[in-house]
Amino acid sequence: MAVTTLKRKLKRKRQSQTTRVIKIKQLSAQPVIKNVDVEELKKSFTK
Repeated sequence: MAVTTLKRKLKRKRQSQTTRVIKIKQLSAQPVIKNVDVEELKKSFTK
């Protein structure tokens, strides 16, 4: 008996793997922390 590869099934499996990895990366990503000057913000709101 010859061994055949199921290309459609492999494609679907790889697609689900990549989406899972992307979701994990998005969940573990942290936003960039910026230094914000609070006093400067307060001045801009009083105008």
